Amino acid sequence: MAHASAQLIGDRSHQCDATATYTHDGARAYVLCDGIGSSDEVRAWTITAARRVAQAAARRGEAEAGLRAVYDRYAAEPARSDPYADLPNACAAVAVAAPGRPLTVAWCGDVRAYVLIPGRTLRCLTADHNMRRVFNGSRNLVTSYLGAVESDDQCKGRFGHPAIESATAPMEACRLLLASDGAYEPLEDSARNLADYLKGDPKRAATDFAAAAIEHASSHADNATVLVADLPAAGSRE
Repeated sequence: MAHASAQLIGDRSHQCDATATYTHDGARAYVLCDGIGSSDEVRAWTITAARRVAQAAARRGEAEAGLRAVYDRYAAEPARSDPYADLPNACAAVAVAAPGRPLTVAWCGDVRAYVLIPGRTLRCLTADHNMRRVFNGSRNLVTSYLGAVESDDQCKGRFGHPAIESATAPMEACRLLLASDGAYEPLEDSARNLADYLKGDPKRAATDFAAAAIEHASSHADNATVLVADLPAAGSRE
């Protein structure tokens, strides 16, 4: 299953997005984490978080189970119960392709997962966890993320959605796209068709998508990160 990722720092002081992949018993996990803030600490923490999610999801063969295991691990850290603690956090999305199963996706935050099936339009599998979704407020204020301590019920009570959501894709060959908000928002804001930047092999598609995001950013370009993977039909995954 060919895949590639691309990153551009934009106008930020640090590149705080991270991607990771991991394979276990034929199940492969693809992860994109978008660190909240700009610092060496956030960058290092987000890289580690992405790797943990990829390993957990691949070992479980399912996206939600893997993401939830890592979410709960961070939530259990004693320091995170301190409202005054300034600890790293990140939005995250993970997709798992496992033999004989549909593609599973899980997320917390506003990293998005899309699938492009040949002959069809690009389909977004995720729904952003941010205030625009909840109260038609700012899209820059996220309502769930790795490093939060709220349970599903607590998050539902405040924002109307659980801390982690999940989805599945058809058991067909497809191109998977994971994108940070710094990658998809500039293109959406300028009314671009995201699928136009997914042509060629995964490396070209990832590079073109990230470059287009920075090119079409407004006054401030965020970190732009994408991961592109070509997935065969579920029955033929190895």
